[in-house]
Amino acid sequence: MEIVVAGRHTEVLPKYRAFVEQKLAKVEQLAPRAQRIDVLVSHEVNPRQADSSERVELTVVDKGPVIRAEACADDRYAALDLALAKLLERLRRTRDRRKDHRNHTPLTPVDVRPPEPAPVADDVPEGDGSVTEHMLGDSPVLIREKLHEAQPMTIDDALYEMELVGHDFFLFVDAETAQPSVAYRRRGWSYGVIKLDTPVAVPAAAR
Repeated sequence: MEIVVAGRHTEVLPKYRAFVEQKLAKVEQLAPRAQRIDVLVSHEVNPRQADSSERVELTVVDKGPVIRAEACADDRYAALDLALAKLLERLRRTRDRRKDHRNHTPLTPVDVRPPEPAPVADDVPEGDGSVTEHMLGDSPVLIREKLHEAQPMTIDDALYEMELVGHDFFLFVDAETAQPSVAYRRRGWSYGVIKLDTPVAVPAAAR
């Protein structure tokens, strides 16, 4: 399993790279088919955010869904420990789901109220899809667009993948109704889903 460590606005020293590789050895036990783990270390220069100035993002690239976790702390060693704990828990969920998939009871969100404010664009991982930015006409408004490749899926699968990447929302095409949809987290294990009333073409094999 390949481990790729990169820094954003910061230098990653060989000592820290060795520490990362040692820590991430645990991942292979829960994800033996994982091909690569991407580790992104970033530093926030704003002194007001000193308590969370070091961010570590972990992304497991496997044949299945992408599994991510991230955490912030005042030093990158602690941030790695926090992010790794989240990642291992999500990997355990994936392993258990595969074991119990046949007996799994689908979750059916029924709430249709608007979701809580979504995370800002910078919280969305750069590794999934292409990102473009452009100004809105002559205004100072900057629009950031991201294009994802997506396969139609059930609501249950959408919630599952949302949990794996640790986001509060997940865009998908409902395989049963062919409607563009967004699932979102409310409180605890309560979820909501919003659908557009204009279906899209869904390949028969994906239904």
